Amino acid sequence: MSITNPMAAEPIPRLMARIGAPIVVSMILQAAYNVVDSAYLARMADGGEAALTALSLAFPVQLFMVAVSIGTGVGTNALLARLLGQGDRERADRTVGNAQFLALCITAVFMLFAAVGVRPYVYSQSAGGSIGRDILDAAIDYLHICCGVPVGIVFFSVYEKVLQATGRSLYSTIAQISGAVVNIAVDPVLIYGLFGLPAMGVRGAAWATVLGQLVSMGLGLAFHLHFDREIDNGLRYWRPSRSVIGHIYAIGLPAIISQALLTVMTYALNLILGGMAQVGPNAVTVYGLFYKIQQLIIFAAFGVRDAITPIVSFNFGLRSGTRVRQGIRWGLGYTAALMLIGCLGVELFAKPLTALFSLSGTSHALCVACMRTVALGFVAAGLCIAFQGVFQALGRGVESLIISVCRQVLFVLPPVWVLSRLVTGPENANIVWWPLALGEAATLVVAVVLYWKNGKKLVATL
Repeated sequence: MSITNPMAAEPIPRLMARIGAPIVVSMILQAAYNVVDSAYLARMADGGEAALTALSLAFPVQLFMVAVSIGTGVGTNALLARLLGQGDRERADRTVGNAQFLALCITAVFMLFAAVGVRPYVYSQSAGGSIGRDILDAAIDYLHICCGVPVGIVFFSVYEKVLQATGRSLYSTIAQISGAVVNIAVDPVLIYGLFGLPAMGVRGAAWATVLGQLVSMGLGLAFHLHFDREIDNGLRYWRPSRSVIGHIYAIGLPAIISQALLTVMTYALNLILGGMAQVGPNAVTVYGLFYKIQQLIIFAAFGVRDAITPIVSFNFGLRSGTRVRQGIRWGLGYTAALMLIGCLGVELFAKPLTALFSLSGTSHALCVACMRTVALGFVAAGLCIAFQGVFQALGRGVESLIISVCRQVLFVLPPVWVLSRLVTGPENANIVWWPLALGEAATLVVAVVLYWKNGKKLVATL
């Protein structure tokens, strides 16, 4: 199987481009429909900027849903690719079955959070009374819907990673794009109340998101059942296996924690920025918006990472040192090139991008400054993400976690908190954005040292 599999034989540059390009496109489009959600809400006749602030408050929970779902998928991806490289079909089948069982459990947990946890979470960000009741209620409505119907995002994350592990990333991309198109098409209908439907505002954006996720999940399942013929999808493989689940989360748990740190970072930044004198609510709105625009660039790095992981993992299982080293080099090179293009694009078009959201004067100026400052760290951020994919593929989840702790907590939150204490008004508020760029550069140094000390030695044993 390994001799004829393109993962073992196709030239690495072409293989990575073939697998990575569809993933990058789908990831960018996924980020784009988050931006489109915000753009539609910003243009509502009444309360547009308040709706954007509500989405910023809800965003950490959305990130956590993605973290748990994608982390489980990442562990499934790396383990499944390695088992296929080793020719172990029985354990490969159990890996896919157990991943679907885990997705079912995760869905139930998020539905429980929707029932009892959403309101306390949202109100925890209202300290000081700087954020109005209407904004808090809108955030609660949004999360009740997104967390109450999580089955689409959770199960699609599993099917997406299974398709990528078997080298069929094109089909996961088709599913991803289809869901995004549905979301974008339905957004204005539900938000503004077109074609005789009632205007639903923030709740309409939430239902459009859920509908898009369900479409992606349905197509992902259909493609998996039709094309992944090397996988036996019998229900007996859903029976929980401590060994298989342990191996999935040996890689996936650090990935979950790594992604969940985004939740910690965005939640903490909402609290820190919200407490700044005179500009707190404006800064919260701006950070939430910028984060979604940033995803248009950073998600490209995640797309390349999702190509690095199965390619390097498969050939690591095959014990092909040459192809593992080529996968790492080309993955880093592709990532750096994409991030440089993204950095230049944001620097050049910061003002037109900000204009999409009809912000007030203070928020507009803050958003432009935020974009141009944080974009300086894009190349370093992308390379950090690529190194995480390398470590995940080599089964070194701890190193991947260390990188996340550095770039999302250690090198960001303390300096932002200190600088926020120095902000006296709009005239010097822009200083809080610098740690978001400089922290990426500092983390890249850590990532290179970790690879030199641990990853490179592991590859040398092949």
